[in-house]
Amino acid sequence: MRAAARRRQRLAGRPQPVDAVHAQAAAAARLLFLAPQVPPLPPRQRVVTSVLAGRLPHQGLWQSLRSLVYPTGIAQADAALARFDVADKLFARVDRLSGGERQRVGLARALLSQANLLLVDEPLSALDPARAGQAVATLAQAAAERGATLVATLHDVPVALQHFPRIVGLRAGQVVFDLHAAQVTQPLLDELYAQEAQPEPMLPFEELPPRSRPVAMNCR
Repeated sequence: MRAAARRRQRLAGRPQPVDAVHAQAAAAARLLFLAPQVPPLPPRQRVVTSVLAGRLPHQGLWQSLRSLVYPTGIAQADAALARFDVADKLFARVDRLSGGERQRVGLARALLSQANLLLVDEPLSALDPARAGQAVATLAQAAAERGATLVATLHDVPVALQHFPRIVGLRAGQVVFDLHAAQVTQPLLDELYAQEAQPEPMLPFEELPPRSRPVAMNCR
């Protein structure tokens, strides 16, 4: 089998595209951790298993499979959940969590990742203001403790200015400004959100597309 594998490698002259893609994906998973707005947590999975999944890119196959049956590192998962005040959900099923609890479990998983780059997409969308500030502060502190870079997309401007040293304002996929937090002024923010604040012009009825026109209903 080894000889056959070597022959396939010589015939190809380079790794097969699929193999290369898998290798690149595995390397990327070890380098960065992505926490989407809606964490991809299996509904019937226990919270402890979901949190420990943050370590999977840095574990071998056997260790990863074993952790699905008997989780190792329960104390680390409990500590990560405690930083987001959801340690009481350690052995709960994911489908029994509220939206805010699910989001905090997803963030706790980021703490167990060993990646050097943490990408967090709208981590506060399901959290109240008090929880939101605490969550961002916890993420920023955890990243600083291990020398990782934290990048987050936020619409909560005060929270962003308070917890991040660098602010990048984006609109329609374009960079409006890229500044230190202390340099972000209200006029810059007004410019950033100006387009959102302007109402869309109303077209006359005659110019509306047929599908956009109201339909008259006759009730008998």
